[in-house]
Amino acid sequence: MKTEISCGPAFALAEISVPAGGSVRVEAGAMAMMRGDISITTSTRGGFMKGLRRSLGGSSFFVNDFGSDQGGVVGVAGALPGDIVETTINEETPLLVQSGCWLASDPTVDVDSKWGGSKGFFSGAGLVLLRCSGTGEILLSSYGAIRPITLTTGETMTLDSGHVVAFDESVQYRIRKAGGWKSMILGGEGIVTEFTGPGRIWMQTRSATDLVDWLRTRMPSNSTSSNSNNS
Repeated sequence: MKTEISCGPAFALAEISVPAGGSVRVEAGAMAMMRGDISITTSTRGGFMKGLRRSLGGSSFFVNDFGSDQGGVVGVAGALPGDIVETTINEETPLLVQSGCWLASDPTVDVDSKWGGSKGFFSGAGLVLLRCSGTGEILLSSYGAIRPITLTTGETMTLDSGHVVAFDESVQYRIRKAGGWKSMILGGEGIVTEFTGPGRIWMQTRSATDLVDWLRTRMPSNSTSSNSNNS
């Protein structure tokens, strides 16, 4: 997958060159532009159950394969302002990707859901993951800039769960509270994910969860709207 990334890190756009007879797999709704001879095929890629697992993992039920007989270009972008990075995976290095951060990949890369575990789900961490396996290139998108980090064997790192983009399957992780209940309620620090190497991690400098919470505090409540209408 030959890719040119521009306009980053705030508003990144990835232009993927599709060779004659080739194709690229893209998250539904991520296409921003097309040039040249490009056709689109929409499917669940793996059947109903695999599409359902992807949708439960925060990705779309469907994926789009952009193919070309003569060669063309597909431009893709994330849903939120942020960065795009390209990385390579193989059979020995599957990648676990936070829901919403998988953007596109070679058709030889299989994208399936992997639940972050009941502890993470019931704690509200929302760490639902997509497991990307196979061999090929993959594009990751973020909210904010992306910072790659490599952990050595036994090295640990803790991230707010909203800042997780992706990590190698070789990296062990567990979800826990940032501190005690006082820190959680008064200090604004909630659920975090602790990683232990070896392996690669990609983090984003902003959290979409924090953005939603910030917007919620500034939106008029239903009672306020009702009072305004009655005035």
